[in-house]
Amino acid sequence: MAIAKVMGTEIEYGITVRNDRDFDPISSCVLLVNAYREDHAGTILWDYDQENPLADARGFQVDGEKYTPNQQENIARNKTLVNGARYYVDHAHPEYSCPEVTDPRALVVHEKAGERILELSRREANEVLPAGTQMLIYKNNSDRKGNSYGCHENYLMDRRTSFKQIVEHLMPFFVTRQIYTGAGKVGSENRAQPCDYQLTQRADFFETEVALDTMVKRPIINTRDEPHADREKYRRLHVIVGDSNMSEYTIFLRNGATALVLSMIEDGAIGRDLSLRDPVRSIKEVSHDPRCTKELELQSGKRMTAIQMQREYLEMALKYTSGQALDDSTQGVLERWGYVLDRLAGDPRDLGREIDWVIKLQLIESFMERKGLDWESPQVQMLDLQYHDLRPSKGLYYLLERQGKVERIVTDEEITRAITHPPEDTRAYFRGQCLRKYGSEVFGVNWDSISFGIGDEPIKRVLMAEPLKGSKAHVEELLERSPTAVELVKNIRA
Repeated sequence: MAIAKVMGTEIEYGITVRNDRDFDPISSCVLLVNAYREDHAGTILWDYDQENPLADARGFQVDGEKYTPNQQENIARNKTLVNGARYYVDHAHPEYSCPEVTDPRALVVHEKAGERILELSRREANEVLPAGTQMLIYKNNSDRKGNSYGCHENYLMDRRTSFKQIVEHLMPFFVTRQIYTGAGKVGSENRAQPCDYQLTQRADFFETEVALDTMVKRPIINTRDEPHADREKYRRLHVIVGDSNMSEYTIFLRNGATALVLSMIEDGAIGRDLSLRDPVRSIKEVSHDPRCTKELELQSGKRMTAIQMQREYLEMALKYTSGQALDDSTQGVLERWGYVLDRLAGDPRDLGREIDWVIKLQLIESFMERKGLDWESPQVQMLDLQYHDLRPSKGLYYLLERQGKVERIVTDEEITRAITHPPEDTRAYFRGQCLRKYGSEVFGVNWDSISFGIGDEPIKRVLMAEPLKGSKAHVEELLERSPTAVELVKNIRA
């Protein structure tokens, strides 16, 4: 039986400072992250000792040196938040890693809370910038100068499932799911074939099938083996092939369908061979085809469109779930998956309320028609970028949302609450509540541990190797009878 698909996302945001001739992305990111303040007191380190980014899921350790910042740099670049999230500087980008959740609807809530947190930070950071300059943040994946930055999805998987099987069944799924997960993009990059408009912002940047790297020679399937949980039982599938989405509907379907396929892989429920002859070529062909009619060549010699291949996965998912009592999220994923594929097979433009790349395409085409512009116009490229602007008053996606022109999955009230409250059904609850209650005594944090500095005693590290433990049901009573961190540690060990 497949294990629960605990999931999360890590979003790298685009950043610039308008009218700053000496713009330094790293110092701007540090300013942005530190502009966000919460009530809990204390200087908290991110615990890099618990990380090993050089471990490869294929069973070996890659040569290289693990980067560990000094204490001052660690504090300047990292914030762990009371909602269980991590907010930090990753290379030259601000990054928001949402807390662990158990279903795609909760994922939408907490990813959207991340957008709000970035915008709150941006406003505070602008207060200290020189007059005439302005910091801008974009939830997109390319700076149009050849640089791509990621949206990484993470899913908890059973360690007993062979990585070979995961690759075999996921490769065709990842190549073709972009017909509903793409954020849309004007033009091409990275020496890809020229095009006016494509489905995704990331496809042009994938150059190999399977590898560990995330920044050069990007693979469709990433092999990082860093579970942030009990290594004997779990793996964390680190997915780098997706776009940063604005549409709640797209985010929900992106994570929901992927989690369902992963459960099917664990349970041996994928009985069809959909292997592609050339996945790297195919991922670009799908992205460059807004009509969704391009036929891809399979290893078997058959030719199928991305829609037809996704229908194969959906049919297997419907069969897989037919005897199960489904929760609302899973039922919602199946219904929306079928709805989207039906509309794509008819006229993709019928998804102008749901799917990012279609919403953006219609917006741009309408603008071009009104202004008499073509795809080469700088104004069209600017409109593409403006769709991802995090300013509520300027971002085009938010404008459509206020006008009721896009489908919602969650409410503004849920998103606002998630800015300051962790999910209640994962270990993120314990992490967030410890920061809220014992902030001045928390020394260091990682996804699977929290350490306390209690007086002159050695650092006390509490391990959280089970992502579904540390939930409100598990620890609420423990936290209530532990007014201090000293008593908390004592009660845990009792």
